[in-house]
Amino acid sequence: MDQKKKVRLGIIGYGNMGTGHTKYMMAGESPEIDLVAIADLREERREVARADTAGSVKIMSSGDELIGSGLCDAVLIAVPHYDHPPFAIKAFDKGLHVMCEKPAGVYTKQVREMNKAAKEHPDLAFGMMFNTRTNSVYIKMRELVAGGSLGAIKRVNWIITSWYRTQSYYDSGAWRATWDGEGGGVLLNQCPHNLDLIQWICGMPTAVRAFCHNGKWHDIEVEDDVTAYLEYANGATGVFVTTTADAPGTDRFEVTLDRGKLVCEDSKLILYKLDISEREFCKTAKGGFDKPPMTVSEVETDGLYPQHKAVMNAFAGRILRGEALVADGSEGLNGLTLSNAMHLSSWLDKKIDIPFDEDLFLSELTRRRETSRAKKSVTATTFDSSKSYQ
Repeated sequence: MDQKKKVRLGIIGYGNMGTGHTKYMMAGESPEIDLVAIADLREERREVARADTAGSVKIMSSGDELIGSGLCDAVLIAVPHYDHPPFAIKAFDKGLHVMCEKPAGVYTKQVREMNKAAKEHPDLAFGMMFNTRTNSVYIKMRELVAGGSLGAIKRVNWIITSWYRTQSYYDSGAWRATWDGEGGGVLLNQCPHNLDLIQWICGMPTAVRAFCHNGKWHDIEVEDDVTAYLEYANGATGVFVTTTADAPGTDRFEVTLDRGKLVCEDSKLILYKLDISEREFCKTAKGGFDKPPMTVSEVETDGLYPQHKAVMNAFAGRILRGEALVADGSEGLNGLTLSNAMHLSSWLDKKIDIPFDEDLFLSELTRRRETSRAKKSVTATTFDSSKSYQ
């Protein structure tokens, strides 16, 4: 593609996320993207899209119409989760580049089909909207863990209970917080970012044991409170705790390694660095209550966190010049694997090894979809989600 040419983008889905993406694009914050089309099944949202874009964008009534219109070079998929892979596959088949909102899908078998379609079109860019990877604190955290100077990981703890949601949030759409409409709760809606980051920084665990509480704090049928235990190949362990009902919530991510500990909290990264290996100190120290000497410091970063626009700008750079994506679309499988494993562990009341039986997961999910209850009271609402980004 000509380096001077903009990427003609279509957005499929004009809910919370589609609206948010449109705002920064219309403000010129993605200069190499030309928003040319928006599709939504609901006429009321199409009217809002017309107003938000002052009539400068083609408004369509379905994603299929947008994909087949010939107006776009790329699509951004921002619809309910089950529809992410089908729309991506259709877009690839039409020769369109794809940016997929999180999560990649609801179940891993479905996402593998999407990833297979992407591999069959290697000339097309495929990205995941993992905007939290643009946070300089997490970037530095990953660098320190991967760099090796702190040794092997021993323990991972993430308490992420700051995803607070009210009942009105869950009542804002018939699809929300149902097995048939959304496919899950806090793990599938809010925590794809955290599950992506924990594997991006620490690697994939080999097993999980999770306890998912459905509708514990809200009138919903899916999980809104989760505690999970993780096991890693090198013997390290971890705990992942999340809910949408704690106020005030906590967001504290700790990684303990042989030569120190990293603590990410309140947008700061603190490094507790041991002078020597803990394993060496444990075996050589003479005092039973001795502790290894260490230094404590705040890790410097550039302070940047450009969020969604950085993901989209990198996406445009990939299409126009072959530059790196923030997150390759195929990586969406990893965090979803953790989410599926946690659900399956809770459903079967046992530890689940990774990889797990994907057919078994799908059969268990299908059972829940078949008994999923229709919501009696829904007030269709689109919220300004910009303040919810973490």
